Amino acid sequence: MSQKVLLSSKEIHIILHRLACQLLEKHLDFKNTVLIGLQPRGIHVARRLADMLVNDYKVKDIQLGYLDITFYRDDFRRGDKTLEASSTKIDFLVEGKDVVMIDDVLYTGRSIRAALTAIQSFGRPRSIELLTLIDRRFSRHLPIQPDYRGRQVDAINEERVQVVWSDDPDKDIIYLINS
Repeated sequence: MSQKVLLSSKEIHIILHRLACQLLEKHLDFKNTVLIGLQPRGIHVARRLADMLVNDYKVKDIQLGYLDITFYRDDFRRGDKTLEASSTKIDFLVEGKDVVMIDDVLYTGRSIRAALTAIQSFGRPRSIELLTLIDRRFSRHLPIQPDYRGRQVDAINEERVQVVWSDDPDKDIIYLINS
């Protein structure tokens, strides 16, 4: 097994700022926009973006939620591995809002399909956009593409992307692992 560093902490920081600026360009004051991090790994990206928008770009009243998609997945109850649910924390309605779904890695698109179904339990959004830190573009099973992407990676099926988040953002790192 070999691993290669895809993004260092500095590169991740730069990409997150670029994504925050793209969100600002599109949504301006965020009065009608909510950010939804997909459990479990998308919440790290969502938290970092929300923090940047509030602290660095002075956006007020960011609505941030976390969505668990475990029971909406099409591989639920398949295979030997038992899936563990995470908690959903959405304390606002998405009815009529612009929703930005946030995940760390877009791979097959199946998690996003599950998220599109799950979000309907919280109302009917006006629009839904997808932001992903890493886009594995050649691995898609469904016709799902991100509206905002941090980095596009051409990884073959034997390779996987591992995002390592730390409490200290200077220690974040993303690897491409060949198994």
